[in-house]
Amino acid sequence: MGLEATSRYGENLLQALLKRNYRVCLLHPAQMHAFAQQRGLRAKTDQLDAVTIARALLSGEARFGYVPSEQVATYRELMRLQKQLSDDVVRYKNEIHALLVVLFPAFTQVFADPTRPTALAVLKRYPSAQAIAQTEVETLSTFLHELAPRHYGRATAQELVGLAKASIGSGVAVAARSASLRILCDQLDHTQKNLEQLQREIDQLLNQDPKAKGMLDVPEFGPTTVAVLRAELGDLARFTRIDQVVAYVGLDLQVKQSGKWKGQTKLSKHGSGRVRRILYLAALRSIHLDDSPFGAYYQRLVARGMKKGMAVVAVMRKMLIVAVHLIQTEESYDPGKVAVRAGN
Repeated sequence: MGLEATSRYGENLLQALLKRNYRVCLLHPAQMHAFAQQRGLRAKTDQLDAVTIARALLSGEARFGYVPSEQVATYRELMRLQKQLSDDVVRYKNEIHALLVVLFPAFTQVFADPTRPTALAVLKRYPSAQAIAQTEVETLSTFLHELAPRHYGRATAQELVGLAKASIGSGVAVAARSASLRILCDQLDHTQKNLEQLQREIDQLLNQDPKAKGMLDVPEFGPTTVAVLRAELGDLARFTRIDQVVAYVGLDLQVKQSGKWKGQTKLSKHGSGRVRRILYLAALRSIHLDDSPFGAYYQRLVARGMKKGMAVVAVMRKMLIVAVHLIQTEESYDPGKVAVRAGN
């Protein structure tokens, strides 16, 4: 039986069929699209899609898609939620900064980062220059002392009130913008707490995963790097060669040429962009770490004349190969074996 992969939407049907011992071929949408194009099928309806899936199964060209294990599915769920919440945090912070530009530009003279806990608490209660200007110094001083007694008090309160009274804020839509700022501060605070809880869940999952133990010992990798690799690489048993894993994450080279014309050789960038992004950050980190074998590898490549960008990509590949080895063997990380495992 053929079933086109549709993320969560087809999950219930897939599991129901598997529990009834059906042999289900999970098909990637891109595979079905390419199959339809090869046969000149341009129209797209639910009925035609069903016929296309049936033809692909009968032709023998259909490739069984990967169904992640319970552990990998858990990693994916947690890490993709972490990415979503992290993006939300960045967006909330940017919007808070933007609103302060018109509500109380001088606020950052007192609180350099208005998205820190104490500053957020102040903005929730006093979300504009007008609100602070109308507040007694003693009242504000008491509030600040309750928030951070070692850092803020009467002097800070006096400075804030003085700046608020002399504020150059536009004064346009103050009530509406103040309400927006309060809500954004509350959303940011709530999302950051959820991220902390989520990180505890991820740490617990990593600590219980023997395949992650070796990677956690790699100084260039952090818990997030390890969790992303476990989530996005999935079951490595489905790969027979390391170059297949390299191609799976889009770190293989794509060459374009025709006759005497030769195009530029670039990375294919197929597969998970998240793996490439996390490996890129780890590679940059290794360059600045003392005694890092990956950093030493980078320096050797640059010394041989390789461009720095290409050398970083080479380090990313080496890191991927080492990570795959540690996952497959469950060995402890030995930096002395990096060059041996990944090649010079």
